[in-house]
Amino acid sequence: MSDQTIRVLIVDDHPMVAEGIQSILESYDEISVVGTLGSGQEAVDQATELMPDVILMDLNMPGLGGLSATEIILERLPQTRILILSMHDSPEYISTALSHGAKGYVLKDVPTDEIKQAIDAVMRGEQYLCTGASGSLQPKGDSAREALTGREQTILLELAQGKSNKEVAAALDISVRTVETHRKNIKRKLGISSTAGLTRYALEHGVLQGTSPGF
Repeated sequence: MSDQTIRVLIVDDHPMVAEGIQSILESYDEISVVGTLGSGQEAVDQATELMPDVILMDLNMPGLGGLSATEIILERLPQTRILILSMHDSPEYISTALSHGAKGYVLKDVPTDEIKQAIDAVMRGEQYLCTGASGSLQPKGDSAREALTGREQTILLELAQGKSNKEVAAALDISVRTVETHRKNIKRKLGISSTAGLTRYALEHGVLQGTSPGF
């Protein structure tokens, strides 16, 4: 192996997907797969020990989803490049992933060599969107609404799943008061006054993972 070995961590709750990607990547001498994990929580727990250069992160996983895991890991390991793997090419999914700090977005049905291209791109410091993802991400005319920060989007995701302020605080390891402050800011920015309204917004904009019909 070369001195420039790229350490890659694969996070996907479907073992066959993870194993398939691992077998592809291990055919490249310059890539070392340091682990395959089945949940966002496992990724958060083990990232600092495994010290990957690149994480291939599934978006929709039970428990801690890919977006929340991405944000938590980047707070601890800001040099790590995270590539989101997803079946969804919705612009909302893609822009939300990028706003959470992901360096790229790759659809799961891309040709196998494109995953390697994506890894090479983010290692060069570039952002990478696969063909299907970049084609669906067009600039939006609605710029009047104040954008949510990555942290606010993470909290919106948690709240939209029906979690209380206390449960969100525990999940993200922050204080209840911090959650309350973010919640007020989210409602103000979106012009939404109720939790049900937040849930509806999250569903309509592709922020809510794995909870709406057909996802």
